[in-house]
Amino acid sequence: MSTPDHAARGPVRAAPAHRRILAQARFEASGILRNGEQLLLSLVLPIIVLLGLSLTGILDVLGIGTGGRSPVAVAAAGVLGLAIASSAFTGQAIATGFDRRYGVLRQLATTPLGTSGLIWGKLLAVLAVVLVQFALIAVIALVLGLDAPVDPFAVGLAGLLGTAVMLTWGLVLGGALRAEATLALANLLWVLMAAVGGLVVAQAGLWGAFVRFTPSGALGDAMRAAVLDGAVDLRALAVLLAWTVLGLLAARRWFDFDGR
Repeated sequence: MSTPDHAARGPVRAAPAHRRILAQARFEASGILRNGEQLLLSLVLPIIVLLGLSLTGILDVLGIGTGGRSPVAVAAAGVLGLAIASSAFTGQAIATGFDRRYGVLRQLATTPLGTSGLIWGKLLAVLAVVLVQFALIAVIALVLGLDAPVDPFAVGLAGLLGTAVMLTWGLVLGGALRAEATLALANLLWVLMAAVGGLVVAQAGLWGAFVRFTPSGALGDAMRAAVLDGAVDLRALAVLLAWTVLGLLAARRWFDFDGR
Protein backbone atom coordinates (compact mmCIF):
# COMPACT_ATOMS: atom_id res chain seq x y z
CA MET A 1 0.00 0.00 0.00
CA SER A 2 1.38 3.42 -0.98
CA THR A 3 2.29 5.90 1.68
CA PRO A 4 0.42 9.25 1.61
CA ASP A 5 2.56 12.14 0.45
CA HIS A 6 2.26 14.05 3.72
CA ALA A 7 3.27 10.99 5.71
CA ALA A 8 6.27 10.43 3.45
CA ARG A 9 7.40 13.98 3.98
CA GLY A 10 7.10 13.72 7.76
CA PRO A 11 5.30 16.07 10.15
CA VAL A 12 4.50 19.57 8.91
CA ARG A 13 6.49 22.18 10.79
CA ALA A 14 5.20 25.64 11.60
CA ALA A 15 6.96 28.59 10.00
CA PRO A 16 9.41 30.52 12.21
CA ALA A 17 7.78 32.99 14.60
CA HIS A 18 8.97 36.09 12.74
CA ARG A 19 7.52 34.84 9.47
CA ARG A 20 4.17 34.08 11.12
CA ILE A 21 4.08 37.56 12.68
CA LEU A 22 5.01 39.27 9.40
CA ALA A 23 2.37 37.31 7.53
CA GLN A 24 -0.25 38.32 10.08
CA ALA A 25 0.92 41.92 9.90
CA ARG A 26 0.54 41.96 6.10
CA PHE A 27 -2.93 40.47 6.43
CA GLU A 28 -3.98 43.02 9.05
CA ALA A 29 -2.53 45.98 7.15
CA SER A 30 -4.16 44.98 3.86
CA GLY A 31 -7.47 44.55 5.68
CA ILE A 32 -7.25 48.09 7.06
CA LEU A 33 -6.32 49.63 3.72
CA ARG A 34 -9.06 47.77 1.83
CA ASN A 35 -11.85 48.50 4.29
CA GLY A 36 -13.84 51.60 3.38
CA GLU A 37 -14.81 52.44 6.95
CA GLN A 38 -11.24 52.01 8.17
CA LEU A 39 -9.95 54.24 5.37
CA LEU A 40 -12.52 56.89 6.24
CA LEU A 41 -11.45 56.84 9.88
CA SER A 42 -7.72 56.49 9.30
CA LEU A 43 -7.10 58.75 6.31
CA VAL A 44 -10.09 60.79 5.17
CA LEU A 45 -11.18 62.28 8.51
CA PRO A 46 -7.67 63.30 9.67
CA ILE A 47 -7.03 64.96 6.30
CA ILE A 48 -10.36 66.81 6.52
CA VAL A 49 -9.41 68.04 10.00
CA LEU A 50 -6.00 69.15 8.70
CA LEU A 51 -7.53 71.12 5.84
CA GLY A 52 -10.24 72.59 8.06
CA LEU A 53 -7.87 73.81 10.77
CA SER A 54 -5.35 75.11 8.25
CA LEU A 55 -7.59 76.93 5.79
CA THR A 56 -10.75 78.10 7.53
CA GLY A 57 -9.48 80.16 10.47
CA ILE A 58 -11.48 77.98 12.85
CA LEU A 59 -8.67 78.13 15.43
CA ASP A 60 -9.21 81.87 15.78
CA VAL A 61 -12.99 81.45 15.90
CA LEU A 62 -12.65 78.96 18.75
CA GLY A 63 -10.24 81.27 20.55
CA ILE A 64 -7.40 78.76 20.35
CA GLY A 65 -4.08 80.57 20.37
CA THR A 66 -1.33 79.43 18.04
CA GLY A 67 1.50 81.07 19.97
CA GLY A 68 2.66 82.95 16.89
CA ARG A 69 2.94 79.75 14.88
CA SER A 70 1.17 79.15 11.59
CA PRO A 71 -2.21 77.40 11.66
CA VAL A 72 -0.79 74.77 9.30
CA ALA A 73 1.92 73.80 11.79
CA VAL A 74 -0.51 73.66 14.72
CA ALA A 75 -2.98 71.64 12.65
CA ALA A 76 -0.32 69.22 11.40
CA ALA A 77 0.94 68.52 14.94
CA GLY A 78 -2.57 67.78 16.16
CA VAL A 79 -3.61 65.70 13.16
CA LEU A 80 -0.58 63.41 13.45
CA GLY A 81 -1.83 62.40 16.89
CA LEU A 82 -5.40 62.14 15.65
CA ALA A 83 -4.29 59.82 12.85
CA ILE A 84 -2.68 57.47 15.39
CA ALA A 85 -5.80 57.45 17.56
CA SER A 86 -7.94 56.71 14.50
CA SER A 87 -5.93 53.68 13.37
CA ALA A 88 -4.48 52.28 16.58
CA PHE A 89 -7.32 52.91 19.02
CA THR A 90 -10.72 53.33 17.39
CA GLY A 91 -10.10 51.23 14.30
CA GLN A 92 -8.45 48.36 16.16
CA ALA A 93 -10.95 48.39 19.02
CA ILE A 94 -13.85 48.01 16.58
CA ALA A 95 -12.07 45.40 14.45
CA THR A 96 -11.09 43.39 17.53
CA GLY A 97 -14.60 43.54 18.95
CA PHE A 98 -16.17 42.15 15.80
CA ASP A 99 -13.39 39.58 15.30
CA ARG A 100 -14.21 38.29 18.79
CA ARG A 101 -17.91 38.25 17.98
CA TYR A 102 -17.40 36.06 14.91
CA GLY A 103 -14.86 33.75 16.56
CA VAL A 104 -11.87 34.88 14.50
CA LEU A 105 -9.65 35.62 17.50
CA ARG A 106 -10.54 32.34 19.17
CA GLN A 107 -9.42 30.42 16.09
CA LEU A 108 -6.22 32.45 15.61
CA ALA A 109 -5.27 31.99 19.25
CA THR A 110 -5.18 28.20 18.75
CA THR A 111 -2.86 28.38 15.70
CA PRO A 112 0.95 28.47 15.86
CA LEU A 113 0.63 32.27 15.66
CA GLY A 114 -0.59 32.34 19.27
CA THR A 115 -1.83 35.29 21.23
CA SER A 116 1.51 37.10 21.40
CA GLY A 117 2.04 36.68 17.67
CA LEU A 118 -1.42 38.07 17.02
CA ILE A 119 -0.69 41.18 19.11
CA TRP A 120 2.72 41.74 17.50
CA GLY A 121 1.14 41.32 14.08
CA LYS A 122 -1.47 43.95 14.88
CA LEU A 123 1.19 46.35 16.18
CA LEU A 124 3.33 46.02 13.04
CA ALA A 125 0.27 46.40 10.82
CA VAL A 126 -0.87 49.56 12.59
CA LEU A 127 2.67 50.99 12.48
CA ALA A 128 2.71 50.42 8.71
CA VAL A 129 -0.62 52.21 8.34
CA VAL A 130 0.58 55.05 10.58
CA LEU A 131 3.61 55.50 8.31
CA VAL A 132 1.26 55.87 5.34
CA GLN A 133 -0.83 58.37 7.29
CA PHE A 134 2.22 60.39 8.34
CA ALA A 135 3.53 60.50 4.78
CA LEU A 136 0.22 61.78 3.39
CA ILE A 137 -0.22 64.33 6.19
CA ALA A 138 3.36 65.57 5.72
CA VAL A 139 2.90 66.01 1.97
CA ILE A 140 -0.39 67.88 2.39
CA ALA A 141 1.04 70.06 5.17
CA LEU A 142 4.05 70.97 3.02
CA VAL A 143 1.76 71.86 0.11
CA LEU A 144 -0.24 74.09 2.49
CA GLY A 145 2.96 75.88 3.50
CA LEU A 146 4.20 74.11 6.62
CA ASP A 147 6.99 76.10 8.25
CA ALA A 148 8.09 74.57 11.54
CA PRO A 149 11.30 73.17 13.12
CA VAL A 150 10.12 69.56 12.88
CA ASP A 151 12.34 66.97 14.56
CA PRO A 152 11.81 63.64 12.72
CA PHE A 153 13.37 61.68 15.60
CA ALA A 154 10.98 63.24 18.12
CA VAL A 155 8.05 62.63 15.78
CA GLY A 156 9.12 59.00 15.45
CA LEU A 157 9.37 58.50 19.22
CA ALA A 158 5.98 60.09 19.81
CA GLY A 159 4.50 58.05 16.97
CA LEU A 160 5.89 54.76 18.24
CA LEU A 161 4.83 55.21 21.86
CA GLY A 162 1.54 56.80 20.82
CA THR A 163 0.75 53.83 18.59
CA ALA A 164 1.66 51.39 21.36
CA VAL A 165 -0.54 53.06 23.99
CA MET A 166 -3.51 53.57 21.66
CA LEU A 167 -3.35 50.02 20.32
CA THR A 168 -3.02 48.55 23.82
CA TRP A 169 -6.11 50.33 25.09
CA GLY A 170 -7.97 49.67 21.85
CA LEU A 171 -7.37 45.95 22.40
CA VAL A 172 -8.50 46.27 26.02
CA LEU A 173 -11.74 47.89 24.90
CA GLY A 174 -12.36 45.51 22.01
CA GLY A 175 -11.39 42.48 24.08
CA ALA A 176 -13.58 43.21 27.09
CA LEU A 177 -16.87 44.58 25.74
CA ARG A 178 -19.44 43.34 23.27
CA ALA A 179 -18.91 44.43 19.68
CA GLU A 180 -21.84 46.88 19.63
CA ALA A 181 -20.73 48.54 22.86
CA THR A 182 -17.16 48.73 21.56
CA LEU A 183 -18.34 50.38 18.35
CA ALA A 184 -20.27 53.08 20.21
CA LEU A 185 -17.69 53.74 22.93
CA ALA A 186 -14.65 53.74 20.62
CA ASN A 187 -16.23 56.34 18.34
CA LEU A 188 -17.34 58.46 21.31
CA LEU A 189 -13.86 58.39 22.82
CA TRP A 190 -12.35 59.37 19.46
CA VAL A 191 -14.56 62.45 19.35
CA LEU A 192 -13.76 63.36 22.96
CA MET A 193 -10.01 62.92 22.46
CA ALA A 194 -10.14 65.11 19.36
CA ALA A 195 -12.38 67.79 20.85
CA VAL A 196 -11.39 68.15 24.50
CA GLY A 197 -8.75 65.49 25.14
CA GLY A 198 -5.70 67.54 24.23
CA LEU A 199 -5.01 65.43 21.16
CA VAL A 200 -5.54 67.99 18.39
CA VAL A 201 -5.03 71.23 20.32
CA ALA A 202 -3.69 71.92 23.80
CA GLN A 203 -6.30 72.47 26.50
CA ALA A 204 -6.02 75.37 28.95
CA GLY A 205 -6.61 75.74 32.67
CA LEU A 206 -7.28 73.01 35.20
CA TRP A 207 -8.76 70.73 32.54
CA GLY A 208 -5.62 71.13 30.46
CA ALA A 209 -3.44 70.22 33.44
CA PHE A 210 -5.51 67.06 33.89
CA VAL A 211 -5.57 65.85 30.28
CA ARG A 212 -1.80 66.22 30.01
CA PHE A 213 -1.61 62.99 32.01
CA THR A 214 -4.06 61.07 29.83
CA PRO A 215 -2.94 59.08 26.76
CA SER A 216 -4.54 61.53 24.34
CA GLY A 217 -3.17 64.62 26.08
CA ALA A 218 0.33 63.18 26.37
CA LEU A 219 0.34 62.14 22.71
CA GLY A 220 -0.82 65.61 21.70
CA ASP A 221 1.89 67.25 23.82
CA ALA A 222 4.60 64.96 22.42
CA MET A 223 3.57 65.69 18.84
CA ARG A 224 3.32 69.43 19.40
CA ALA A 225 6.80 69.48 20.95
CA ALA A 226 8.21 67.47 18.04
CA VAL A 227 6.57 69.53 15.28
CA LEU A 228 6.31 73.03 16.72
CA ASP A 229 9.47 73.14 18.87
CA GLY A 230 11.64 70.44 17.32
CA ALA A 231 12.06 68.88 20.76
CA VAL A 232 11.46 65.64 22.65
CA ASP A 233 8.90 65.99 25.45
CA LEU A 234 10.24 63.48 27.96
CA ARG A 235 7.36 64.00 30.39
CA ALA A 236 4.78 63.24 27.72
CA LEU A 237 6.72 60.17 26.53
CA ALA A 238 6.95 58.90 30.12
CA VAL A 239 3.17 59.28 30.48
CA LEU A 240 2.64 57.33 27.25
CA LEU A 241 4.97 54.57 28.43
CA ALA A 242 3.22 54.33 31.81
CA TRP A 243 -0.21 54.07 30.16
CA THR A 244 1.12 51.40 27.80
CA VAL A 245 2.28 49.27 30.73
CA LEU A 246 -1.07 49.76 32.48
CA GLY A 247 -2.84 48.80 29.27
CA LEU A 248 -0.84 45.59 28.94
CA LEU A 249 -1.72 44.66 32.51
CA ALA A 250 -5.40 45.46 31.86
CA ALA A 251 -5.37 43.38 28.68
CA ARG A 252 -3.85 40.46 30.53
CA ARG A 253 -6.60 40.71 33.14
CA TRP A 254 -9.72 41.41 31.06
CA PHE A 255 -9.06 40.46 27.43
CA ASP A 256 -11.39 37.63 26.41
CA PHE A 257 -10.62 35.85 23.13
CA ASP A 258 -13.96 34.04 23.08
CA GLY A 259 -16.18 37.12 23.12
CA ARG A 260 -19.13 35.24 24.57
